[in-house]
Amino acid sequence: MASVEMLMPKMGESIIEGTILSWLKKEGETIEQDESVLEVATDKVDTEVPATHAGVLKKILVNEGEVVAVGAPIAVIETSEEESVPSAGKTDEKADAKTELIESAPENTATILEEPNQSISPSDSRFYSPLVKSIAKEEGISGDELAKIPGTGKEGRVTKQDMLAYLDKRNTVSQASSPSIAEPKVQVSISASDEIIEMDRMRKMIAQRMVDSKRISAHVTSFVEADMTNIVLWREKNKSAYRAKYGESITYTPFFIEAVARAIRDFPMINISVDGDKIIKKKDINVGMAVALPSGNLIVPVIRNADQLNLVGISKKVNDLAVRARNNKLGPDDLAGGTYTVSNVGSFGNVMGTPIIPQPQVAIMAVGAIVKKPAVIETPTGDVIGIRHKMFLSHSYDHRVVDGSLGGMFVRKVADYLESFDIHSTF
Repeated sequence: MASVEMLMPKMGESIIEGTILSWLKKEGETIEQDESVLEVATDKVDTEVPATHAGVLKKILVNEGEVVAVGAPIAVIETSEEESVPSAGKTDEKADAKTELIESAPENTATILEEPNQSISPSDSRFYSPLVKSIAKEEGISGDELAKIPGTGKEGRVTKQDMLAYLDKRNTVSQASSPSIAEPKVQVSISASDEIIEMDRMRKMIAQRMVDSKRISAHVTSFVEADMTNIVLWREKNKSAYRAKYGESITYTPFFIEAVARAIRDFPMINISVDGDKIIKKKDINVGMAVALPSGNLIVPVIRNADQLNLVGISKKVNDLAVRARNNKLGPDDLAGGTYTVSNVGSFGNVMGTPIIPQPQVAIMAVGAIVKKPAVIETPTGDVIGIRHKMFLSHSYDHRVVDGSLGGMFVRKVADYLESFDIHSTF
């Protein structure tokens, strides 16, 4: 018999840690390869993690509720294979090697695993996760200062919670020493009739991400009104036949995503990310679509290579992802790799909205409700007034790297593609 370590797997682009929600197997139980062993929560999705080997779950190394970095050992499986568990020293060496590998990635690789402003003190032998290093860089914590932060993790390692607690204390001291520039804390008045509701984990993450995005990106929004009449008439005419042929309905969302994907090909500098002072131009066009969950929270699954799919292919992807999102069946890969996002605020009855950009993307489009309006129609014999189906497109973009001309031309091009839809097309 031999033993192998089960490591925290990488669960999607930019995911560098996960929280152990629950162990589905107990120590001593027999497990099959690819059988679910535990549930892990990331900042994007909750998912089950399968066993990497068949055998016996010999030892659980991480307790429920703990935060674990990607690549760190979480359990030991006893197998019949000729492998053994590295010693504690070797485990640390492996983690350090993994960190070095990540940090030595090519400069043009889009990543959030960045080194702090100052190198780690030579006298500091503690292992620091990529997340801790990223926080240190963002907050300007030097290597010497990082070495002085007390750690509550395994072998005294500094955890995310340790960093946040330290920053909170540091900010409090800083504000106390500079009362003239400190921002006043908002006091919330609570009466006996008020109900206090604790944010769930997803709501906390959404709140933090929204604040981070507004802090990182210079948000600007451009608006265009599109004539959706051809699409509305085509859908009304064909939706019954479409359902009979494919066994599912076709919504307006596939039309939006198709138009966005085509416009991205025309304006590829919308399909970018920012990494420090570098612009990462994405080759793939992966369009995320915001889906409202029963809880009221939003989640954004991704349609990969949307520009390579026809309308039927996009529709099938949209329906599949929407159903699995609402049933909490999405996997990490379903949420990773998005390069542009579409949010249908019209489904809530809103005519327009100003959405917040999901990092590290640089733009997002909100589509409003389709409303009948009187409009001037040009005809060969002169202008006439007619009833048209109109919809507002709201394009929010990061003004650091997307100028008003590009942001405005892009949303205009999306509207052009929607308006020029061939009412005689087939599926």
